Order: sequence, then structure tokens, then C-alpha cells
Amino acid sequence: MVLQWSTVQGFHPRAFRAPSPLSPFRKPSPLSPPSALPSRTQRIMERISTTGEVGGAGGAYSYDALNRLDRLLFEICSNPSKENKNTQVVFRVSGSSNDNDPKKKVNITFDVIVCGGTLGIFIATALLFKGLRVGIVEKNQIKGREQEWNISRKELIELVEVGILSEEDIEQITAIKFNPNRCGFEKKGDIWVEDILNLGVSPIKLLEIMKKRFLTLGGVLFEGKGLSTINITDDMVILQLSDGDVLFSHLLVDAMGNFSPVVKQIRSGQKPDGICLVVGSCSRGFKENSSSDIIYSNSSVKKVGDSNIQYFWEAFPAGSGLTDRTTYMFTYVDAQPSCPKLEELLEDYWDLLPEYQGVLLDQLEIRRVIFGIFPTYRDSPLPSAFDRVIQVGDASGIQSPVSFGGFGSMTRHLNRLSNGIYEAVTGNFLDAYSLSLLNPYLPNLSASWLFQRAMSAKPHVDVSSTFINDLLYVNFMAMQKLGDSVLRPFLQDVIQFWPLVKTLGLVMLSQPQLLPSIFKQVGISVILDWSGHFVMLGYYTFLSSYVDPVIRPWIKVLPPKKKYEWNRYLEAWKYGAGLDYNISRRSKD
Repeated sequence: MVLQWSTVQGFHPRAFRAPSPLSPFRKPSPLSPPSALPSRTQRIMERISTTGEVGGAGGAYSYDALNRLDRLLFEICSNPSKENKNTQVVFRVSGSSNDNDPKKKVNITFDVIVCGGTLGIFIATALLFKGLRVGIVEKNQIKGREQEWNISRKELIELVEVGILSEEDIEQITAIKFNPNRCGFEKKGDIWVEDILNLGVSPIKLLEIMKKRFLTLGGVLFEGKGLSTINITDDMVILQLSDGDVLFSHLLVDAMGNFSPVVKQIRSGQKPDGICLVVGSCSRGFKENSSSDIIYSNSSVKKVGDSNIQYFWEAFPAGSGLTDRTTYMFTYVDAQPSCPKLEELLEDYWDLLPEYQGVLLDQLEIRRVIFGIFPTYRDSPLPSAFDRVIQVGDASGIQSPVSFGGFGSMTRHLNRLSNGIYEAVTGNFLDAYSLSLLNPYLPNLSASWLFQRAMSAKPHVDVSSTFINDLLYVNFMAMQKLGDSVLRPFLQDVIQFWPLVKTLGLVMLSQPQLLPSIFKQVGISVILDWSGHFVMLGYYTFLSSYVDPVIRPWIKVLPPKKKYEWNRYLEAWKYGAGLDYNISRRSKD
């Protein structure tokens, strides 16, 4: 599980003392009416300062923000069509931009406008570096949150190779380095690795650097301005902003995340195929610990409301102090009305954290409470539905059901996307079909869906309550035996054909008794669907390994449109087979 989140620094909370009758660590009396006292989560969150909230996932952390997200989760799980009501923001209008030229306050024509600046600034700066005219529209301010992003150095090197970050910048933005990194399975055992998600990067410093670089290269920022409507003409995209400004661009890049209004319109009330719910906290008062947990699995399934829940954990040291630590608890659920609320998960989190970390809750100074929801769709990445509009990052669905997206996913695809968008703009290949080639079918992404299904507890399924924990342990032990070439790509969220074949083969040979339970847990229809993606994963591996070297020299002589298309096919083979990850190029700290 790779949530691109981590810890907080520079905060000013009040430390918690021994529990009083109204302490956040004492549960209400069972004799009291449910509404007599606020929940423990509410009491904790209302005692923490919420100044400095910013945009982007995880940027808001007040109790009101938690309630808003729980209401959104309810709508998604119960009536997604209601949640998507009146979300039409994209309109196709006939004629050229001259025929649809409203009275405008800003008369600038861009090559590319990126909507959503927190992660969109990376793709925007990369396109500026290539010589395009780029603007960014961000409804908030482009400012990083205090909580660090956890990432490996390899992902940061991707930004250096694209040309938007330097090695010196990496040293400046890295708040903490730590090793070793654990994959733990309660009551089973642990696997230890190094240099996996072992850097804590300060989003504040990183985005400050990127913002200065973007402006220095000639980029234009429209901060504090929301997006009202998008009109697509024959030759332009016309953006109407919330303050009345009107912008013209050849291409719109939607980097507004999972809840982009453009994506809502495209999905048109489609219910997610799965959701990851995440809660956690940034706290002070732990024993000094320089190791991290990439994943730690609870031994058994827990009942929460009407749902069966399998909890998983992550924990990372924080750059703000040797006794500071960020811990996450997450679970995978189906988008059903019985889905638990984030506040319910937080109540479990306060109960389970002391045993997980070996510390009493009232000994911790809780500095920030973390929560988030990550919907996933099996039909991802999302192809372009309109001419001149493309989704990137989480908005595109280029995220794994195992690790989801965020900063790490953006860095991995940044070189591919910036090259492809540059070719599309300069060649005027901006129709929906041509742009969809930038978000192609990726069999390794589709094949990874099986892992979310296997890690989701199902009601009325006749398997052991410890089955998920047991299955994960067996698979991780198999990958460890097979070596770094198998284990490390998986931990970096890359599914490759031969490592997958070796792992499945070893598990089936060594633990054949697990197979009936796997079929019960996952379901025959899902396994059959997955088998098709598995075959395509092998096919793409063959194409990228053996066909690509043969045809690549001939692409140079093709007409521009065909050259653009074939470049996208080669990228799809490479990334779809996970061959963009090369363990021999792994960067050491």
C-alpha cells in the first residue's frame, strides 16, 4: 500500500494529559444517550489547531472536513447519480473560438492549461521546459501541506530526468531518510527490505521550488479561481473561471484528482468498483524508531457496523522529531450503503493504535488527524471523452488498487505524459482518439485489481477470519525467496509478468490448500476476468521486449500522425508490462 502521505512538522497543538471525565481517550458511558457526548474522534479533532489547511487530498483535517467527506462517501456508496447531479461543466459548441468569443478580462491564448495545481504543477512545469505556453488554474493556493509525502529516491530521480528538479533540490526537500522498511503480518512474521518509501519529502518545500521554477520559465498562475464551465470549439478550449475571467487554450489538462468535476461528468453517476478508506494521525511521543512499515496486516477480520473489515497499517518516522511518527490504518471496501464511515474507522483506530505501536494513547501528543477516501474503477485509465481535454494523475485513474495514486503515480508517468502531450499539441493531434492514446489500456494495472479483491473482506464468504493475513504472508514469503527482482517491483507498485508467474507458481506448489479459499474469497467471475489481463500482461511483455526493438527504427520515417500513434503504442507496451521499472537502475540514497 503506497499512500503518498506522511507526517507533519511545525505544528502548535496542546499535548494531551491524563484522561478526565471528558477526555478524548475515555469513551462515553454506555448508559448515556448516544447524543449526550461528542465522539472521541470529535473531541480529539476539536482540540487540534486547523490553521494552515491547504488544497489537495489530505490538505484539510478539521472535524467539519471529516463530516463533509463522510457525507460524500455516503452519496458515493448509496446514490452516486445524486452526488453527480448538475455536474456538467464541459460543453461542445459549434464553430471556432472566434464565433464563441465572450467579452473577456484575460486575453491570453495558451498551448496548455492545467486545472489543479497541487500535482498538476509537475506536468505543467515539464511542458514549460519543452517550450510550450502553459497556465495553471487552481481554486486554492498552490501550497504544500505540512504532512510529508513518502517516496523512494527512484521516483524523485524521475523528476530530475525530466529536467524540472535537480539533485540539490532533492537534498533540500528531503526532511528525513530511514531504513529498514517492514512488511509485517500479525502472528505470522516480518519481511525486511531497504530503500522502499524510505524518504519523507516536504510538500511545502517541494511545491515552493516547483512554483518558483514554473514562474521563472514563463508560466502563468491563476490561483484562488475555480472552474465554472469549459466550452470546446473546433479550434480551442474556452475556460470560464469563477471570477469571470476567460482563458483560451489549445488543450486542457485535468489534474483535479479523484473528484474532478470533468470526471464526474464523464462517469455520469457510475458507482466505483471499490474504495480504499484511510485514517490515521501524525503524533509525537513514540519511542525513537528509524524503521518504517510499508504494510502491516492485522491477523483477523473485524466487524464494523454491517461490514466485514480487514485492517492494514503503515507507519513512517517523521522529519519533525525523533519521537514523531505518522501512522495510517486503511481498508478496502465495496461501494455499498453498508460501507462504514471514516469516523467509525477512526474510533477503531484509537482503540487499535496502542497495541500496534506499543504506546498508550494518552502519552501521545496528537498533532493532526488524517483521513481520505480513494475510489477505484476497473475501467481505468479513463480515455478522453472530449476533444482537447485529457485527464492525468488520479483524475485519469492511473492508480493501482493496491497503492492508489498521488505523487508517486505522477512521477512515474511524468516523462511519458509530458512527451506525449508535447507531441499532441505541436502536431495538433488533439481529437479524443489521439488523446486517449495517452491513457491507454495497461494490463498490469488491470491485473492488479485482483489484489484489492483478495485484500477485501467479504460478508457471507466461508473462509477463515485470518485468511487475508495468511494469504499475504504466503505471497510475500514467496517473493522474498525469489529475490529482489520479484519483491522490489511489487513493493514499488509495479506488476510484471515473469515475477508474477514465478510468485503464483511457487505459492500454488507450496500452498495448494489455499486455492479453494482464494476462489471463494475473490470469486470465479473475477478470476476469469483477471486471467484475460494476465494473458495480455504476457503479450505486452513480449511486444515490448521483442517487437519494439524491431519496429522502433522504422517509426522515424512515418508521417507525423502515424509517428505519434506508434510512439504511444510503444509506451503502452512498456508501461503496460511494467518494464519502465528497471531494478538495475534503482537509485541508492
